[in-house]
Amino acid sequence: MGIIGYDDLADYILSHYPACARVVEVGIGQHPEVAQLLSGTFDLVCTDVISPGPARLKYAKDDIFKPDLSLYRDAALIYSMRPPVDLQPSLARVAAGVGADLIIRPFSSEKADLSHYYRRCQSVNHRSAYFYQYKRADIRAGH
Repeated sequence: MGIIGYDDLADYILSHYPACARVVEVGIGQHPEVAQLLSGTFDLVCTDVISPGPARLKYAKDDIFKPDLSLYRDAALIYSMRPPVDLQPSLARVAAGVGADLIIRPFSSEKADLSHYYRRCQSVNHRSAYFYQYKRADIRAGH
């Protein structure tokens, strides 16, 4: 069974980021639904600590706790579906470090305090998709 609202999250990304932009999904696991909807429009790469990755998607094995920053450089957006709270600061550190927006689609309402990396968080309801968005304009100095 897929993640509720995955298609609406993909719709939001498609309507808010320019075609051909670099987009990275972190922790794709066994839920490639969003990435599959984005793959034809963006320079998309999916990462996870497991291998192999989902078929027909550009995939790189990577650990967000010890990331290969070349995978994230020049990204307009980094997003993750249902990342554990302990993973979220690493996502923010990488996204802020490369100057990217960050979207976190939480498992429920859980979210880590990422104020060290971004000045503010916007909760977004886009149809059936609920997520947190951190914008590059709100990256704290030094990241």
